[in-house]
Amino acid sequence: MAFLEALRMALGSMRANKLRTALTLLGMIIGVFAIIVSVTAVKVIDVYFKDSLQFLGSSTFSVTRQPPIQINGGDASMRNRPPITYEQVERLGDMIGVPATVSVMEDFSLGAVRYKSRETEGGMVILGVDENMLGNYSYEIEQGRFFTEQDVLYARPVAVITPTIADELFPNETPLGKQIRFDGHRYQVVGVTKEQGSFLGFNQDNRLFVPITRTFTLYGQPERNIANISVRVHNPPQMQAAMEEVTGRMRTIRKVAPGQDNNFEISTNDSMRSIFDAFTGTLTIAGLIIGMIALLAAGIGVMNIMLVSVTERTREIGIRKSIGARRRDILRQFLFEAFFLCQIGGLFGILMGAGVGNGVALYFDISAAFPWGWAFGAVIAMTVIALVFGGYPAFKAARLDPIESLRYE
Repeated sequence: MAFLEALRMALGSMRANKLRTALTLLGMIIGVFAIIVSVTAVKVIDVYFKDSLQFLGSSTFSVTRQPPIQINGGDASMRNRPPITYEQVERLGDMIGVPATVSVMEDFSLGAVRYKSRETEGGMVILGVDENMLGNYSYEIEQGRFFTEQDVLYARPVAVITPTIADELFPNETPLGKQIRFDGHRYQVVGVTKEQGSFLGFNQDNRLFVPITRTFTLYGQPERNIANISVRVHNPPQMQAAMEEVTGRMRTIRKVAPGQDNNFEISTNDSMRSIFDAFTGTLTIAGLIIGMIALLAAGIGVMNIMLVSVTERTREIGIRKSIGARRRDILRQFLFEAFFLCQIGGLFGILMGAGVGNGVALYFDISAAFPWGWAFGAVIAMTVIALVFGGYPAFKAARLDPIESLRYE
């Protein structure tokens, strides 16, 4: 009964001073919100990024001129590296000894795809690829076929389209065998891929695939850098051996002198994840520091408000002691009040932080996430703040002399 009575009195005091209670809660809400919103947003992006990276596959790695993920734009030496040309990629495919498949994907132009009087929205990307693209980049064919080795060898004017293009240009008929136009050039549709969705806000279904040799014929620049080069190892246990061999072959092809650093990058799922984890870790720490500073200020605010409350209720404390209330009863009452102030503020901060943090998921149309561990930690932090910053005012109230308290005006 003593517990319930202390609880009732604590809640009654909070209701009696609504404005003061609200301002104290606001400080708690801001502190917890700053922590939870940052870790929720990071968690949403982290889960999405890791899931999306599965398109590389566990037995696939990439070769690029610069790191796929760069913090602060990288240094000048990386930006000045020579391009990885298509001729170098072909040489790599011929030289590699470990059973593996090398594939490329390079964008050449943006525009609209046309069929008769129909036209897609602008922003469609024409990508030059080879016959190995499907397996290396985890695409699948829904209708028709993909490119053959002869299609690439003879630079045939054929194309594979994505569902977005198929739905807009061929709503009531099959696209296979139809002639489409892009940048004034004609292509015969031989296949349609399955839907891929988006990655970090970039739509992967607004693409038009054409043999890369055809795009070189139409757009030129055979010495341009190939941004996306994928190597798929046929036997996963040979992944490390394949990476070492590709590194050696690329150094030979690109004439890297012994002792010099590589002028290219070898990246796997794990290596890209480690870079991304370091970045998200920094964001989490920044959010934690900001939140802790806000919580410290809120804790000081709780102590100040509780001290004011003790002063205002000095006579009440004296009356309670005169009719038999013990020190621990007074201590429990004020500790409960501090506890509920902190926990209610923490709960609102958690809910608001999770809601705003998942706004990232809504923006990118991805799965939501909730940082259960951080939420549990926030509850514990609120309890500690209640004990630390509410303990002194409660202890001061419990030690008041009942005679002096009754005389207080």
